Formats: sequence, C-alpha cells, structure tokens
Amino acid sequence: MSGAILNNVNFRLDPRTLSVLLRHSESKLVFVDYQASSLVLEAISLFPSNLQRPKLVLIEDDCGSTPLKSRNEFYNSYENVIDEGDQFFKWIAPESEWEPMTLNYTSGTTYAPKGVLHSHRSAFTMSVMGLIDWSMPKQPVYLWTLPIFHANGWGYCWAMAAVGGTNVCLRRSHEAASIYEAIQQHKVTHMCGAPVVLNMLSTYSKRKPLDSPVHLLTAGAPPPAAVLDRTESLGFVISHGYGLTETGGPAVTCAWKQEWNSLTNSERATLKSRQGVRMVGFTEVDVVDPETGISIERNGMAIGEIVLKGGSVMLGYLKDPEGTSKCMKNDGWFYTGDVGVMHSDGYLEVKDRLKDVIICGGENISSVEVESILYKHPAVNEAAVVARPDNYWGETPCAFISLKNDACKVTEKELRDFCKENLPLYMVPRTVVIEDDLPKTATGKIQKYLLRDKAKSLV
Repeated sequence: MSGAILNNVNFRLDPRTLSVLLRHSESKLVFVDYQASSLVLEAISLFPSNLQRPKLVLIEDDCGSTPLKSRNEFYNSYENVIDEGDQFFKWIAPESEWEPMTLNYTSGTTYAPKGVLHSHRSAFTMSVMGLIDWSMPKQPVYLWTLPIFHANGWGYCWAMAAVGGTNVCLRRSHEAASIYEAIQQHKVTHMCGAPVVLNMLSTYSKRKPLDSPVHLLTAGAPPPAAVLDRTESLGFVISHGYGLTETGGPAVTCAWKQEWNSLTNSERATLKSRQGVRMVGFTEVDVVDPETGISIERNGMAIGEIVLKGGSVMLGYLKDPEGTSKCMKNDGWFYTGDVGVMHSDGYLEVKDRLKDVIICGGENISSVEVESILYKHPAVNEAAVVARPDNYWGETPCAFISLKNDACKVTEKELRDFCKENLPLYMVPRTVVIEDDLPKTATGKIQKYLLRDKAKSLV
C-alpha cells in the first residue's frame, strides 16, 4: 500500500548472514520484534562504515516492558508509527501487476540464499490458488506454524484477509506442546507446515487425538508415508503440495480421489505422499530430460527434472541475471532442480534434488526412497540419506539418523538390516550415523549439504 517491497526476513539466521541479506536487499526500513533486537543490532553493526544503515522500528511486547540494553538505536516504535500515521493517506497502487511486491530469500539447503522477487500478480495468484485448492471457508481459524518468511507463508497472509480469517501466531511454533495448546484453546481449523512439523506432532510424547479435525497443508521435502499415516491417525486432515520459494508456495497439489477412501491407511498414505497435479493458477507441470527438454515417459519409474509454468513463478533472482537465466527459459518454463517421476494417472512424485541423487556403480538411487523406508522403523525420528564418495562404487548411500526420545536402543547394524529387508541391496546405506539431531533450516528442511560434507570426512 505504501509502494514498498516487502522482505520477510528469517530471524533464525546468524548475524553475519542477516547482515549480508540486509545489505544485498538494500533495506531502508526494518521492523524488529523485541526478541530479535540483539540479533538485528549485531547484524547492523557489521555494515561497512561508508554504507547507510536502515531505520529500525521496534515492535515491543504487549505489556510495554520490553527489556532492552539500548533503545537509542531505534528510529521509533511500531505503536508510535501507527499513532503518528496519516489517516487520509491514499493507497499507492502499482502501475502494473508485474511490479515487484515481495523479496524472499531461499532457505539455503544447498547453498547461499538467493533473493527471489515476486510480483503483485504472483502474490494474488498464489493467494487465490490456496483458497480454492483448500476449499477454504469464510472466517477460518488459521494457526501460523509455517513462518511468514517462508515464501510469504505460501500466500496465506493475504488469503486469510480475503476470507476474514483469524490468525493465531506463536512465538514458539517449533514446540509441539505450544501447537497442541493453541489448537485446543483457539479451535484451530487450518494450519500449514513442513513435513518436520508432522513428524514432531506425531511423535510428541503427550499427543492425543484431536477434539475436531484440523486441516494441515504440508509441502517442501516429500513426507514419508509412515509420517503421514501417524499424523492423520490423530485427526489431522493432510493435504500435500509441492512448490518452491521461486513459485511463491505450492504449485502442485495431491488432488484426492473419492475412490481412494476405500483403501487401507498405508495405501492412502502412499498415494497422499505423491505431490499430485497442477493447481488452478498454473499452466503446465512436466518432468523432462534435463539435457533435451523432452518429456519423460509417464510410467512412475522414468526420472527427469521437474519443470513448471504458471502465474506465480518469480520475476527472477535479485541482482543475479546469470542465476535467473539458468532456471528460467525463454519458453516460459521454470527448471526446478528437483528430480521426479510422472505416474500414468498424471500425478507428479518428487524423488529428490538433482544434487541429492546418489549414483552407485552406475545405478541412480533416490535418497527420498531410502529415507521413506528408514522412517518406517519405529525408533527413527529423522532420516537423511546423502552420497558418500567411494573409490570403487563412485558413491554409496550414507544415512544420518536421529532417534525418538522414547525409543529403545537401536544400533547402526540393526538399521542396515532393516533396510536390507525392505530395499534392493544396492540401495541399502553402507554407512549409518546416529546423531542427537540433524541440522535444519529455519523452515525445518534438513540441510543435506552439511551432511554431505560430513559424509566426505568420515574415515
């Protein structure tokens, strides 16, 4: 409304990275929650002396007793800015729907974050798609377990306003106890979250069935069928989609067919773990040979790169024309860098990132398939499989595992034996590493590039 470009910043970043992003985006005004004040002040202190610093506006707590070491670093408080605003100010409409509206930095699971620019058209398209696909009723109660800095909350920050929804915000959205408490207290009807949220909710020690159904949209890394099955048994109604920061959120949805309701729980979960078909705001979704651009066979086995074309694809990467040209082609296709298959019924299934495919003795191994088996083991909390260099095979699968808190002790050998019972031998991890926790981004995606580095260093 003011003509500015909105950049929702990940407050879980370290000061150095945050400082880099603030400089790269040339931020002029930064709204700072009091809990992130020390982080932002340290990030600003890293600015070169000859560079103009953005004005900081402090968002205090409700009681007005925010504990701060220094207030003179702030231009004003949020409440003062509101009180001093011009009530007759007229909305500055964009001259074109293609003008930039938001800037989002990717979550950096594979490399340094990139600035993704989205237009007004993109934000509108994503919001409307989300409402239609979810059959969103008027005045829903929406719980923000998905960070707004993650692709603008998949457009639901605007979509909720369009249907008069109630927004329930959590300061500790990564805690299962807080989520369950908010669901019960506010009678939540809808929420979104990465698969890690589903895993957290379904393994919480004090979990119990919900009093009423809660619709939960998940996207990001392909959720294992076992995790979907456990979560739905609690009363969550799972919808599954696929998208990227570059598409503004989910662009593909696993449209549910009524005849699937007669299947067993595990069969339904397997179908629901597929990403699905294009949403209404997208023109085309395909899986192609990355070298020729020709569509692969729709048999659920032939692997190719996922490409998308539609109304919410980004304008490009900020100050990075080379990076933009690598993934956005002149014919309108956006090359995702994700590997998938297309089933005979036209449903897409994501198999991996191109970087995460393991080539062992000439055989392509999908790390996601191996992970889905590991998640079926009753002791496994998190699983990530990456390539480990091997002099003979080229690469072999290496699994990093974290265990459930209440799980019985399990050994690396027992986990490998479990995989041998459920996978072809060449897909079984040669190495299994059990850790207390796996490294993740702020949106819950496991940072495989860190695990790949760790796998290379294993003796």
